[in-house]
Amino acid sequence: MRHLLVINPNTSVHVSALLQSHAQATAGPQVAVRTVTARFGAPYIACEASYAVAAHALLDRWASALQDGTPMPDAVLIGCFGDPGLLALRQGSQAPVMGLAEASFLEASQHGPFAIVTGGERWKPMLERLAYTLGHAPALAGIHTVVPSGAELASNPEAAIGLLAQACREAAERWQVGAVVLGGAGLAGMAAAVQAHVPVPVIDSVQAGTRQALTQPTTGLSRNGFAIAWEGVGEALAALGERKQLLQV
Repeated sequence: MRHLLVINPNTSVHVSALLQSHAQATAGPQVAVRTVTARFGAPYIACEASYAVAAHALLDRWASALQDGTPMPDAVLIGCFGDPGLLALRQGSQAPVMGLAEASFLEASQHGPFAIVTGGERWKPMLERLAYTLGHAPALAGIHTVVPSGAELASNPEAAIGLLAQACREAAERWQVGAVVLGGAGLAGMAAAVQAHVPVPVIDSVQAGTRQALTQPTTGLSRNGFAIAWEGVGEALAALGERKQLLQV
């Protein structure tokens, strides 16, 4: 059996439960999905400061997950639409690493230009920067943010679906795209209900993340860890940093 480690880089156990449920349903019974939650940071990532802290929280939780006696993961999924710490974790993880946003970009771009609908206006420039960094900016036609944050949308799914369906429909019509990404860990499972109201495919970021994480090639690294002697970080992360001599491949 393969093992998928999903890391929620915020501190919301409700979001972790959503990730676990929808990632496991997407992966199927042949994959054991395990979701872990950041031990510090913000309950929901919604600004540059919480995003920066989330990257540290991600590395910290990954390091402790590797040392708690559970099976080593065959793949790692960052359970945040924005992928904090993605490139950093890829440098140190023996297992391939995927984020919800990058996975969604990959799947949506198969339909041509795409748009993003997500919660929280501060996410727009952050997602534009991420798309540029990952090479998906040419295919990203536009980003439509709704006023409620992802956490607020997740707290009232019935009301959220109507709002998100309208936003996705407007984005598809405004930018004439081939697909719309419904982004956000807290919005997991809502794309199916929204799809009936939108004329182009609506991509569920958690489903896309799960699929893409399980199809990535191996990294070629012989060990997990970083070529850095950490100071002042958690014990698990510090231990991985001290093994820098093992990272030469």
